[in-house]
Amino acid sequence: MAISELIKYEGNNSTFIWKYPNEDFNNMTELVVHESQEAIFFANGQAADTFGPGRYKLDAENIPILTKLVNIVTGVSVFHCEVYFINKTVQMAVKWGTDSKVRFNEPTLGVPVELGASGEMNLAVSDGRKMLIKLVGTMDGISWGDEGLGFTKSLQMCFRPLISTAVKANLSAAIKQQQIDIVEVDEHLNELADVLRNKILPGFEEYGLTIPQFYLTNIVLPESDPNFKRLRDLHTITLQKRMVQAEADIKTSQAESRAAYMTAQAESEAKIKAAQRGAILEEQTTETEIARKEAERRLIQAQADAQAAQMAGMAEAAVMQAKGYDQKDVLQAEVQKAYAEGIGNMGPAISSGGGNSVMGDMLGFGVGMAAMNAMAPQVGEMMKGFQVGQSTTSPANDTPEELLCVNCGHTLPKGAKFCFECGTKVEVCTENEMICPACGKKTTKGKFCMECGQPLINKCPNCGAEVPKGGKFCLECGTKLS
Repeated sequence: MAISELIKYEGNNSTFIWKYPNEDFNNMTELVVHESQEAIFFANGQAADTFGPGRYKLDAENIPILTKLVNIVTGVSVFHCEVYFINKTVQMAVKWGTDSKVRFNEPTLGVPVELGASGEMNLAVSDGRKMLIKLVGTMDGISWGDEGLGFTKSLQMCFRPLISTAVKANLSAAIKQQQIDIVEVDEHLNELADVLRNKILPGFEEYGLTIPQFYLTNIVLPESDPNFKRLRDLHTITLQKRMVQAEADIKTSQAESRAAYMTAQAESEAKIKAAQRGAILEEQTTETEIARKEAERRLIQAQADAQAAQMAGMAEAAVMQAKGYDQKDVLQAEVQKAYAEGIGNMGPAISSGGGNSVMGDMLGFGVGMAAMNAMAPQVGEMMKGFQVGQSTTSPANDTPEELLCVNCGHTLPKGAKFCFECGTKVEVCTENEMICPACGKKTTKGKFCMECGQPLINKCPNCGAEVPKGGKFCLECGTKLS
């Protein structure tokens, strides 16, 4: 044996464990371990140490057990030693497959069909010491296949029963559990592969291996089996029903969409109309409120004017009372004045003796008698027979029993001086007089007011008769005037 030796990996990439062919090294030997590798040093049949990537010298410093085993004089080991290299790279596309058909009972018809399954997987060493001790032993190494390196056995031969049993035992159950249509099984290969990997992985981990990826690439269907043909025909009918149902669902969805659109449109139009009606109603309400407030303003103004007129009348009465006379004194003064004027006019006519002044004397005398009658009832009774142009009966009273207020049109009793509703002062008119509705002043009856010039007569829209302005009903036909 050479004094110095270099130990390194010389196997191929498909090998999982490779044993260095030489044994029994001395302390001058060096060990080289590459990345993705590890080396296990055996001494006297025991795994002494594990080396990761790097360059090592097999001496007592790196392997303490060598202190007692190396001959100090010669430097040559006196014990049996071995080196195993563990390839920890992932072995890609490792093929697998079932050695026979998998029996599957189709749940719809209850007919049996036979399936075949195959695929690939990726393998890697997870625990080299465990794999070396439990699987390799004293062999020169191991790989997935057995060709090329003269290994006595391969991983494929070791794990084929495990893979086949796990696939046969779980493939049919997984298809039923996930309710997969056997005709559409190719669409669910990923789900089935995950189920199978979880069932197979524990058997590999027991020997220090792991399965990073597991693929189910093919399920062989029995195309020539009559039972499978019946399943395919049934699947075709089911698919047609699904298509018809899908078309019906699409039409239903479209109809529902149209109905929802029409409903939303109708609701939108209803909301718009409601908003328009609300705006109109609000506008009408505003106009009504404005009119109501204007009427209230006018009423308040009329009440204020009436109160002012009432206060003016009360003030005038108070002034007259303060002066010491009332309306009776005013009437007596007026009668006395008329009597004096009558007597004065009658005196010159009597003294002149002219025949042409007889009528004037008589009229003057009559006026004097009327004054006396107003002044002294006793004298009036005595002079009734001498009154010229007067009948023996009492004259008719021209004052109406009821009056109408020129401001508000309210009916007032005879003798009222102010309106009870608005307080306007009452003007009493004779037979030939009236109150102008425009200016409210007394004027002679005619077609125009003598104070303001406004027209006094309107025409009835029903019969065409002339109606005094301010009247509420036609005197001819009784039509109510606006």
